[in-house]
Amino acid sequence: MTSSQRIARRLFTSSANPLFTSKRVPIQLRPRIATRYASTSTSTDALPISRLRTFLYATSIAASGYVAYVYVTDTRAFVHRYVTPPLLRFLYPDAEEAHDVAISSMKTLHSLGLHLRERPSFTPEGPDLSVSVFGSQLANPIGISGGLDKHADIPDALFALGASIVEVGGCTPRPQDGNPKPRMFRVPTLDGLINRYGLNSRGADDMAMRLRERVRRYAKSVGLDEASVLNGEANVPPGSLLPGRMLLVQIAKNKETDERDVEAIKQDYVYCVQRLARYADVLVVNVSSPNTPGLRDLQAVEPLTKLLSAVVDEAQRADRKQKPKVMVKVSPDEDEDTQMEGIVQAVWASGVDGVIVGNTTKRRTGLIPPKINITSKEQHTMTETGGYSGPMMFDRTLELVRRYRKMLDGQTLQSVPTTETRKVVADEAVDASIMGIEGTIAAFSENEPKQSSTKPLEQKVIFATGGISDGRSALEILNAGASVAMVYTVLVYGGAGSVTRMKSEMKKEMAGKKA
Repeated sequence: MTSSQRIARRLFTSSANPLFTSKRVPIQLRPRIATRYASTSTSTDALPISRLRTFLYATSIAASGYVAYVYVTDTRAFVHRYVTPPLLRFLYPDAEEAHDVAISSMKTLHSLGLHLRERPSFTPEGPDLSVSVFGSQLANPIGISGGLDKHADIPDALFALGASIVEVGGCTPRPQDGNPKPRMFRVPTLDGLINRYGLNSRGADDMAMRLRERVRRYAKSVGLDEASVLNGEANVPPGSLLPGRMLLVQIAKNKETDERDVEAIKQDYVYCVQRLARYADVLVVNVSSPNTPGLRDLQAVEPLTKLLSAVVDEAQRADRKQKPKVMVKVSPDEDEDTQMEGIVQAVWASGVDGVIVGNTTKRRTGLIPPKINITSKEQHTMTETGGYSGPMMFDRTLELVRRYRKMLDGQTLQSVPTTETRKVVADEAVDASIMGIEGTIAAFSENEPKQSSTKPLEQKVIFATGGISDGRSALEILNAGASVAMVYTVLVYGGAGSVTRMKSEMKKEMAGKKA
């Protein structure tokens, strides 16, 4: 054994070698300790509580959303009077742009079922506001004038605001753009408007298509066809498609039609009747717009009688059982006795059913109340060409209603005019004998029809528009002899809840007088 081998052996067998000095510790198994997990009963008990909490949160959110929906879509909501109108004026300095945005918004919201609507009040109803017009019972005597819904885009959305009458148009036979922009101006201090639209229209064919589609949608919803609805089988008026409501369709001539050619003008109106009469409860003949050259000249007795006779005759040919009524819209500026008497003669001679008294005025006198200072911008606006509308028109409208009521009740033809006699009368410039009838209307509802020497004649109906802005002024107009008070400008400044508010004011006024 060599020395190196001996040294290695000694090293590996020596007790100083740490490999041999460390004792192997036997592997010991740790005692198994049973692990106790948390009981699942607490978690199971908490689950229904968690679900209940989630349900309550969801219900609260849904209830809050529903309450917000009901509030925002109610015409009585604060925002629709004090927030929306001034906000529109601020965002859209151009009045026509604001008008277009409002119409577009109402159309969209109605299509989604999110439109504003008049909801029933939880307080006692008070006096009944229903009124008889053309033998039909209207829910109330408030209407919305033409010009707001020029193209029949939103008649149903306007009915939802609470009015019993909605007038769409004016509509011309052929499309026309109207006057150049800007053409609508605000006078906020006076809550007034000036417009010179010039009867911008998409034409009678376009409006007829829109109204026809509306009737067809309704017919489908009640399981009928178009003809059945128009013939009254749905038990609603064929125009409004709502009980206690009426749809008025305003018609006018095109600007390009020669105002000196009465026959051409007649054809304009007749074409509109042919296209629109089926879908209207009442046709309104507009001869009073101040923004169409020569239109107001048609209010002379001879051309007016010829024109109205042609419209009445064509309306009687409408393809449905109950024919539409016909009314004529007259200017507030034609206020001389001779002018008014000529219009009254034409109304009786032609067989027209009624008169809408009032439109915008060209005059600027008496429109600014004493001690009211308007801004320099508003002073400039008042010099703009166009027709003015606003509360300061009220006194003029009230006086005209009284005078027309007296004239219409005080003059009748000796016999009921037929088609032939109307044409003879028109050709002879209404050289007909006139007899007086005693009594005038001065109550909220209509009196019995007056009697003539040969056959009883129905009393001519009056609708009034111009300056009506609250319940008190509406009652005054009705008591002066009108059957319906119509509004427009108050909706611009008072918001979508104006009709609801006016009716509430009327009820309070009537209840106060009875007490």
